[in-house]
Amino acid sequence: MVSLTFYGGVNEIGGNKVLLEDGDVRVFFDFGQPFGFGGDFFTSWLSPRSINGLGDFFEFGLLPKLKGLYAEEQLRFTDVSYVKPRFDGVFLSHAHFDHVDHIRFLDPEIPVHLGVGTKLFLEAMEKTSGFCNYREHPYRMFRTGDKIKVGNVVVEPVHVDHSIPAAYGFLIHTSEGTVVYTGDVRAHGPRRDMTEEFIEKACASEPVAMICEGTRMVEKEKRKNYSEEEVRRLSDGVVSSTGKIVFITRYSRDMDRFRTFYNVAKKNGRRIVVSPKTAHLLSRLVDDEHLDLPDPLKDEDVLVYYKRKKSGEFVEKDYYVWEREFMDKMVTHEFVHKNQGNLVMDLNFYQFAELIDINPDSGSHFIHSMSEPFSEEDIEDKVMHNWLNHFQMQFHQHHASGHMNKQQLTDLINHIKPKRIFPIHTENQQLFKKIRNSIQIIKYGKKYMVH
Repeated sequence: MVSLTFYGGVNEIGGNKVLLEDGDVRVFFDFGQPFGFGGDFFTSWLSPRSINGLGDFFEFGLLPKLKGLYAEEQLRFTDVSYVKPRFDGVFLSHAHFDHVDHIRFLDPEIPVHLGVGTKLFLEAMEKTSGFCNYREHPYRMFRTGDKIKVGNVVVEPVHVDHSIPAAYGFLIHTSEGTVVYTGDVRAHGPRRDMTEEFIEKACASEPVAMICEGTRMVEKEKRKNYSEEEVRRLSDGVVSSTGKIVFITRYSRDMDRFRTFYNVAKKNGRRIVVSPKTAHLLSRLVDDEHLDLPDPLKDEDVLVYYKRKKSGEFVEKDYYVWEREFMDKMVTHEFVHKNQGNLVMDLNFYQFAELIDINPDSGSHFIHSMSEPFSEEDIEDKVMHNWLNHFQMQFHQHHASGHMNKQQLTDLINHIKPKRIFPIHTENQQLFKKIRNSIQIIKYGKKYMVH
């Protein structure tokens, strides 16, 4: 009997942890952290204690108590005894933290299967983040076209378009037929052809079940439905119509969005300014021949912004070793201030204090290329606008979602026609019932047979 058990992504966005069992085979698909993870018990100033391993997580039911899943040192202060691995692997759909973050707790003998590009992202994140440590695993990399055999189960990864490169859906060929897992997917990005290929392969497999994401399965859509091309066109309109600096903020791993702004800057005779962290990520991703990204060490249109640290004198010893690699491309607040009309600058919310040093001219522009706030009470949104108003900057909202909207999800389901549908990565499972009556409303930790 083939079964699915959901230990994350149930009535929530992100945190996918899907256990598929087929006879003796036990495989997880994704192992991430949801966006609201532990919010009822922990906050920025109160966090789970690392010294206690998984003890604090188990106390509040934040992770499933499954023997043979976690590393021995993580269980030291818990009531779960350590046993050798009882799981055959984890397949990661893409490198967003809500799909990968909790692999750091896994037994180091459990294989982690992931795309070639996803591995590059994880390595870059570990190098540039002081709190990101995914620990050692037997990493096994794949690309579209590969078929990975785990016992009697064959997993076929197929690329999809999402707001991060190297995103995949999976066709899971089991003893009872094919189970499709969409991962996170969109149909309005620059590589919608990849999503179309996934949909056609999923349809041809005549799946007995489909695990379908539903991030934007909402009664009424509040977000603008821009495509990546519309983001490019609107942003080009801003940059081409001003002689002042244009700041942009985006999700750090959205390289389609970076490419959009890089091309907009270049088209308008400007150079793009990025952080050392973005420069490091770009320097790793150029190793993937499937990604068309500039090399920050060689491309004259990419400059790297260094903020003051320690001595305040921009000397090499003030910076991490990985940051020093780009110091030949270094620009400071003084350079940016003097060359405002020639630049587009990547500036995330947590770098806003740099605006004090840069001192942009009144009437400069800020393009917010991330999701709209969930509510008008969003504190960070209010603080951001306070900064923009203080510096008399013009605000623009230009964002293309990484997920299908309700109509696109409806079209996907009606085209693939799975016999059963398991909604995940959504707060609105019930809305799926309006599409087809073969919807299985899922509960956390409950085992469901695919037939």
